[in-house]
Amino acid sequence: MAMEEVAPMDVRKGVCFALFAYEVGLAIRLDEAERRITAMTQRLRLGRTRRGPRYFEYRPAPLRVTFEADPLAIGEFHSGASVDVVLYDFGAVSVTYHLPLEGPFSRLLDLSEVLYDNALLLADSRSRVEHLLATIGEAVERPSVSDSVEDYVIFQVEACTPALAGDELCVRCARDIAQILRCERLPLSEQEVQDALSCRISFGMDDATVIDWNAGLLYGRDTDDERAVLEFANVELLEMRHLDQQLSDALDQAYEALTRRMEGRFRWPVLSDTDKPRIAQLQVDSAILFERVTNALKLVGDQYLARVYRLASQRFHLERWDAGILRKLETLNSIYGKMSDQAATRRMEVLEWIIIVLIAVSIAVMFLPG
Repeated sequence: MAMEEVAPMDVRKGVCFALFAYEVGLAIRLDEAERRITAMTQRLRLGRTRRGPRYFEYRPAPLRVTFEADPLAIGEFHSGASVDVVLYDFGAVSVTYHLPLEGPFSRLLDLSEVLYDNALLLADSRSRVEHLLATIGEAVERPSVSDSVEDYVIFQVEACTPALAGDELCVRCARDIAQILRCERLPLSEQEVQDALSCRISFGMDDATVIDWNAGLLYGRDTDDERAVLEFANVELLEMRHLDQQLSDALDQAYEALTRRMEGRFRWPVLSDTDKPRIAQLQVDSAILFERVTNALKLVGDQYLARVYRLASQRFHLERWDAGILRKLETLNSIYGKMSDQAATRRMEVLEWIIIVLIAVSIAVMFLPG
């Protein structure tokens, strides 16, 4: 069925948030980092715009740092005069740029296009992370800015003309929203439009949250909590990708070490134990990071935000990442167990040979003169 023609929409008030998440180390001691930073800082708390138990919050609360910044020209748009940086205790940093939105709704597609893999923001965000890392220094355990970055764009529209309900906006402007979220200038098929808007949720009549892979749309007032959930989901995706790659490298090293042990069967066993501590350390680090990330945000107390997070997790395939990481952890544990069994077996063989040699020597001594 063809969609009916609608009058052009204008955004009266809105903000576009460009997010860039980085892995900077094994862990960040937030209290120590806060003491070292001289800029304005505040603990990040989720607002109480809806009813929910007190225990609904981050544990521990991330540290938000707001820096003054010169506006950056991004196509026809300009970023705001400040940049937010959020530090998480599990070693991740999220950098957020604010771009005011006002004017025709169709301009959001232009902004989506210029933000896609934007080299200027990528370079500026990495520079800010590296500068922050140098500032907080020893507050970061094993500091190192990863090469990978996870970016995400959130279009937050608070008011538009004509005023529409959340469901009405998603129906009448479905094609425009899908093109904005998919950053696609060409008209999309009905199936693609439906897929782009499939992860949609509303709390009231006048709001809507649409979550896609590269971008999300928040429509209505008081959507800061939803934005915080999407920001954390983006950081979690980065950590899952980083952890998955870390475990893949650990499995390659463990397999190589196990192969060397099997080929060098008659080597002295003590000399081959140098691989075990390194693999064990990788195993422990990966398990601790996985637990920190998955337990950092508790949303069981707010059913609506829990559903928002569930949709973000579905769109980002976080459950598949979790399952793959758990499989690799089990495989690494199995390889480590085999290496330990081999080492124990070789020690027993050496002890048996030592006993045989000692018995042979004691017997030979009996036949020596004197």
